[in-house]
Amino acid sequence: MEQTSLASKQVEGSLYRLWKKGGVLRTEKPIYEALKSFKGRAGIKKNTRAYHLYIFAPGRDSVGFQGVRFVKCEDRLEEPGESKAELVRRFLENNNSHAFYATEVAEALKENGIEQRDVMSTVRRAEKQGLVYVRGYQTHDRQTPFKEGYLITWIDPSKPRKQALDEAVERTEKALAQNAATSPIIERVHMIRDTVIETTKLRDLASFEFIQNKLGCTEYEAEGALKRAMQLYPDLKEAKLFNAYRYYYHSSLSEEELKACTAMKENYIRVAKGKMNRVGHNWEACVEWFIDKFTTGASFRTQSHHENRMDPRRITLHLVRAIGGRKYNAEVDRIWEVTPGIFSQTIVYVLECKWGLIQKNYIDDFFDVLRWSKEFGVDTPEGRQVKQGIVGVFAGSAFNPKESVRLKDETEISLATYAARMNIQLLKASDFNQKLYERGCPNIITNQKICKIAKDEKEVRELLEDMWKNPTKSEGISANTAEKNKEVYQFEKMLEAKLDCSS
Repeated sequence: MEQTSLASKQVEGSLYRLWKKGGVLRTEKPIYEALKSFKGRAGIKKNTRAYHLYIFAPGRDSVGFQGVRFVKCEDRLEEPGESKAELVRRFLENNNSHAFYATEVAEALKENGIEQRDVMSTVRRAEKQGLVYVRGYQTHDRQTPFKEGYLITWIDPSKPRKQALDEAVERTEKALAQNAATSPIIERVHMIRDTVIETTKLRDLASFEFIQNKLGCTEYEAEGALKRAMQLYPDLKEAKLFNAYRYYYHSSLSEEELKACTAMKENYIRVAKGKMNRVGHNWEACVEWFIDKFTTGASFRTQSHHENRMDPRRITLHLVRAIGGRKYNAEVDRIWEVTPGIFSQTIVYVLECKWGLIQKNYIDDFFDVLRWSKEFGVDTPEGRQVKQGIVGVFAGSAFNPKESVRLKDETEISLATYAARMNIQLLKASDFNQKLYERGCPNIITNQKICKIAKDEKEVRELLEDMWKNPTKSEGISANTAEKNKEVYQFEKMLEAKLDCSS
């Protein structure tokens, strides 16, 4: 193409015709090469390309060059009889009462030289002709294979189209059900679907916590199973309330019923999560106070919010793609800038706070928000990355010390090491407690306790200032605050008690 300035199809067609007429020799077998291509915001796409090399060797029937054998057209080693494509299609047609994974088809026909790439190239052509049904995990814009490959079954062309498709889908359902006995993830996927359909029949929504308890697994395992279930069954829908609490329902729920269920769950959240929201926001103020206290030259960004319902130091970022159910915007708890010197680049720190036990998926979600935001992300040849000079800071009240992250090479690293590789700093409540103890506060005083007894973020800052100025009196300051806010705690307990009675 470079030498002739011709298009690729013209070059390929000309070389093939030359080879057929004996003008050039061609590689005996195709060469397969794994290629990577940068697709902008979609990241890096990988695919396998098959191609032949050609060589000019007049008067020769075959030649070896750099370990590759080149042959004339009539010397191509082909098995007489059916082609690979015909073998695959005949196998699916003769076994039209079953659904097979691509690996199973390749295994059944391996004696005929069939490999998995031969299966899928044939299947994709047959799919365009409407002869096979191919099933995998469905994401927003594409389909991905199961662990054993795509699930494939024959569509009977002699039957009415709708009936033939319904039967094909039913066969794949049976194949997935049989696989559930050996695959815990598929077993969980089926249980999730049954649970969501059951709650939808009762005109209700299934919360993430309810599904996790039903599965009897860890939060991380439930997250993975839910993700797979929604890919496999597009009729399962998610409703995110207050941009934080996830509920699931079946698409058969009418719009009016969905609105009624959503209103009921929002009321439930307002009552049940009142204390959790208070403590969570107090933790944000606690982290902010320590950052402001110990960071020289820190300049916090502010942002006006609708009707001033939110702290002006909480910042809304704009997303270029959906992250964790957030389509257009995502909030971060604080952003501050530090300029080390007049000739130094300004460093921007982005803070995310989380109350409770921190796990890997929280870190991944925060990193995705940073790199897919318009403000802090950038497209590179290696995919979407966080801009230079942007540092993520994740503050958690406690991190799971037993959780490790398994890398592609099967090595395991700690959660802190994993975060450091993504240029994310981890802050723990124990780090802040140590600062109070060094100041002279007794060990009974902790930042966790301060967050629980303070009624709001303003009071958290006031408590920390008073304890920092008078560390020996911090225990008394804590006791007085707890006594002053008794009515707040009693009100929260009363709401919880009413909720338990109503449920």
